[in-house]
Amino acid sequence: MLLTRVLFAKKAKAKDVLVMLESIVSGHRVNLIRPRLDDKLEIIRFDPWIRTMCIYKEKKKVRSM
Repeated sequence: MLLTRVLFAKKAKAKDVLVMLESIVSGHRVNLIRPRLDDKLEIIRFDPWIRTMCIYKEKKKVRSM
C-alpha cells in the first residue's frame, strides 16, 4: 500500500451529533443526541427553573458521536 493512500484516507462521518438545547423562556440548557442529517431540534420539555413546560431550541452542536 502506498503511503499517500494511508495519509489521505477519508474518515467516516458520524451518524449522530450531540447538540445543546436552550429554553427560550429561562435559558436553562440541556444536551441531547440527534441524527446528523435531521433538521435542528425544537421540542417541548419540562423546564425545572420555571417548573412548567416550555420550548427548547437547538443552540449549537457540541460534538459528533
